[in-house]
Amino acid sequence: MAKAPTIQQFLGTGRRKTSIARVTLKAGSGNITVNDKKVADYLTVPSQFDHALEPLRATDTEKKYDVACYVEGGGIAGQAGAIRLGIARALLEAVAELKPILRGKGLLTRDPRMRERKKYGQPGARKRFQFSKR
Repeated sequence: MAKAPTIQQFLGTGRRKTSIARVTLKAGSGNITVNDKKVADYLTVPSQFDHALEPLRATDTEKKYDVACYVEGGGIAGQAGAIRLGIARALLEAVAELKPILRGKGLLTRDPRMRERKKYGQPGARKRFQFSKR
């Protein structure tokens, strides 16, 4: 009985703000989908599109892998950052020799900035109500 050939998949998880992206990378022709949509249809702002695909461009692997991302939570900017980290981690799992390139461009670092909570007695996290002396 012949064993069916298995397709090698590489997984990466990316987080940014409150967004979480699960990225699956497999050998292919460069098709990229986000939540079952083409990446250009999902990330319509050019800067966010470029930001999300930065790991593939930095390592010259745009046409070597098919990328499927499932992202939830947060807004578009946070989701683009989560996709970026997820792709970088999946690439690292696929080809360990890419670590110096990815690390050098800061693509493996999780951005720790989160939204600051609103404080009581104030309209927001830092803004204060107008002070009146009299």
